[in-house]
Amino acid sequence: MWPIQHFIDVVQYVRRFGAFIYTGDRLADIELIHGELRELFQLGMMDADEYAKAVALLKQEEQVEKKKKLPK
Repeated sequence: MWPIQHFIDVVQYVRRFGAFIYTGDRLADIELIHGELRELFQLGMMDADEYAKAVALLKQEEQVEKKKKLPK
């Protein structure tokens, strides 16, 4: 089991499987990483607890990024 506690842990997790994601748009990166995680889970390469934790961290990071983009 890979320790997933922060967003960067999720990024490093998908890199282990050859997915290097960087588009320059953090929200787009989050969406692509989510897709990679979904595939890994569906293929049985990730257990349910890891998947749930990783998706929760992605959603949290997505909310942070959306708040940054709000007009002040």
